Amino acid sequence: MDFLELAAARYSVRSYSDKPVEQEKIDWILKAAQLAPTAVNFQPQKIYVLKSDTAMAKINRLCRCIYGAPLVFLICSDERKTWKSQTERGYSSGEMDCSIVCTYMMLEAWEQGLGSVWVRLFDVNAAAKAFDLPEYIKPICLLPVGYASEDAVPYAPWHDVYRPIESFCEEL
Repeated sequence: MDFLELAAARYSVRSYSDKPVEQEKIDWILKAAQLAPTAVNFQPQKIYVLKSDTAMAKINRLCRCIYGAPLVFLICSDERKTWKSQTERGYSSGEMDCSIVCTYMMLEAWEQGLGSVWVRLFDVNAAAKAFDLPEYIKPICLLPVGYASEDAVPYAPWHDVYRPIESFCEEL
């Protein structure tokens, strides 16, 4: 499958089977995270692989959008390693870098035959406390991952409806 076919086929999975994700597939997803571009290649991502019963119980208490996935990546920014802008006061690349990393992970999961859904609907401070994260580790997003259940379908009926390129692109 070429990249555009993969991108068009992928959708946010909100219903998972209970089949565990094989370690080899987790490793491929983490390799994609390693290869993702980040500002100045500082690679500030810190990723927690949540799959133990204890970790999954915690994340399910913190977030209602895990949808029964057997595995969740908690993608964080190590604020000690982010690029800081010299021209825009207070700007740190952490959230943007982790967003790129999560995108690479999400696409590799699909390539591995796994579904995922990008989640930001959780209290980052509660997550940091629940997982006893150091103060310089900032939770950015969650990526529940697993095998889609047999009844999984795109959530939105307009999933494959796209604006014309001309409506969002302008040449200057």
